[in-house]
Amino acid sequence: MTKEKKILGKVTAVRNFVIELEFEDDSGLQMGEVLFLEDTPEIKVVALSSSKNPNCFFCASMGEVYNIKRGALFERTSQIIQIPAGEGVLGRVFDIFGSGIDGLGHLKVDKYENLFQKKENFYTTSLDSYENNFLETGIKVIDVFSPLMGGRKVGLFGGAGVGKTVLLSEILHNVINRNKEKFISIFAGIGERTREGQELYEELKRTGVANQSTLIFGTMGSNPTIRYLTGYAAVALARHFRDVQSKNVLFLADNMFRFAQAGNELFLLMDQISSEDGYQAALVSQIADIHETLVNSENRSITTIEAIYVPADDIFDPAVQEVFGYLDSSILLSREVYREGRYPAVDVLQSTSSLISPEVVGGYHYNIVLKSKSLLRDAQSIERIVALVGLSELSDSDRLTYERANKLKNYLTQYFFTAEKQTGRPGSFVPLAKSLHDIDAILSGKVDEISEDKFMFIGSLDEITNG
Repeated sequence: MTKEKKILGKVTAVRNFVIELEFEDDSGLQMGEVLFLEDTPEIKVVALSSSKNPNCFFCASMGEVYNIKRGALFERTSQIIQIPAGEGVLGRVFDIFGSGIDGLGHLKVDKYENLFQKKENFYTTSLDSYENNFLETGIKVIDVFSPLMGGRKVGLFGGAGVGKTVLLSEILHNVINRNKEKFISIFAGIGERTREGQELYEELKRTGVANQSTLIFGTMGSNPTIRYLTGYAAVALARHFRDVQSKNVLFLADNMFRFAQAGNELFLLMDQISSEDGYQAALVSQIADIHETLVNSENRSITTIEAIYVPADDIFDPAVQEVFGYLDSSILLSREVYREGRYPAVDVLQSTSSLISPEVVGGYHYNIVLKSKSLLRDAQSIERIVALVGLSELSDSDRLTYERANKLKNYLTQYFFTAEKQTGRPGSFVPLAKSLHDIDAILSGKVDEISEDKFMFIGSLDEITNG
């Protein structure tokens, strides 16, 4: 039998983690295909983009590049990069190589999923199914102003240190604990700290839901190829559980900005002309690749919650703005609210949700949101007066508006289960119906006689009205 001829690509340039390979003729190289250094299979690269001619390709190294020199030969595998999949990945923490990083040894799987695949067909959940798809997080400010619906996408936006990861972890903890039979969860740690991933894993084990969760990490210390591919790997797992395992998936990503940043690091080394804002030309398609895969099938859903770092607190950063169009709800965490000592530090007026409509959440919920935002907007202008002349100069009606707004903002604070070790206070889960009832009481003046400081970090109003 004639031995199959190896197809080799020659290294023509090494630009940090990007390797340029040139083939003698049209190789038919697929994007995402794995190649390895001839006679050294452990040194691998992944094809990501075509280069200056049809026979030349840019590939990203998944490891160190010290042993890769100009003129070296890489051999094709004709295999798209894959990630372990199936029931064997549940309860495990691993990286894009399928290596367990949780101390439990190798993953025992018999299924694999390609990282790169064709675009999905969209399937939209009908309005009739919203009632059954509502997912209570028990977090008052989320459930009331930016509700989480099965099969929809929510983004948590904020700068450094305002509580995005803590809020994301609390949502995962509360939703999975109350829907153990309904969902499996996939957590993508993209470019974040190892410590945060460790704390999340320990919390999932403590609460008994780790066996329904999969965590895949490419931490900030990893090279940009690993961080970039971690996003695709997590999405491939979500697609597998939706289509092959027929599961509803709760997909969480921390942090989507780091995915865009890793792509920027790689693609700027591929001779791509960046836009005037400094980002790669492929930014739009990269963000689209992720979000247009995280869609529902006819029978199963993928519910997406992602944290998006806002560099220098600039919400108009192009990478941040690119994500907005794919979200149903956008939750903005504010540094100003954080400085006031109100946690979670959500800016209600800057947060938006397309799900807040009478047809989706009902007339009562809808009116509570409108009245609350109107009160907070009125209080904003009054705050300027207070800063100039003091509270004593306000009219009675303005004073009432100002005090009720402060009570509402204080009421929306809450201790978290996942932060009990840090705060020393037990977390609270507040049902949506109770949150709406309590906010209605604040808006209608039923608790005007109670001082505003009593509303800080309580669960429901029962804690102060019955105490």
